Amino acid sequence: METVERFGVSMNAQLLDSFDRLIAEQGYSNRSEALRDIIRNYMIESQWESGDVDVIGTVTIVFDHHTRDLSDTLTDLQHDHHDEIICTTHVHLDHHNCLETVVMKGKAGNVRSIAERLISTRGVKHGKLVCTTTGKDLI
Repeated sequence: METVERFGVSMNAQLLDSFDRLIAEQGYSNRSEALRDIIRNYMIESQWESGDVDVIGTVTIVFDHHTRDLSDTLTDLQHDHHDEIICTTHVHLDHHNCLETVVMKGKAGNVRSIAERLISTRGVKHGKLVCTTTGKDLI
C-alpha cells in the first residue's frame, strides 16, 4: 500500500483565495488533488526539456491551403518523419483555411524539432505544440 506524505505550504492569503476559486471553477474537490496535478505537470515539462525521453506531442497548425506548394511541403515533411508521426487530422475551416493536428511519439528533442519545422513552414498562420508524457513513469 502506498503511503501518503503530508506537508505544509505557506502563502499569501490573497493568492490562496485566488487559487481556491480557480480550482473550484475547474472542478477540483480539494487543494491536494490540484497540487498533485500541478506537480505532475511540472515533472512532465521537465522531462520535455531533457530531449532524450520518450514523449507524446500534438502539433496544431492553421494555414491557407491556397498558399503555393504548402500542402505538398507539409505532406512531404510528415512523410519524412513517418516513424514519429502517428496520425494527422485535417479539418477544412472555411474556403481558404485548414487546421491540421499531428500526433507524434518519440524522443522529446525529435518531436520538438519536427513541430518547429511544421510551425515555421511558410504559409502556416499559427501553430502550437502541446506536450505530454507516455505515462509510463507517472505516479
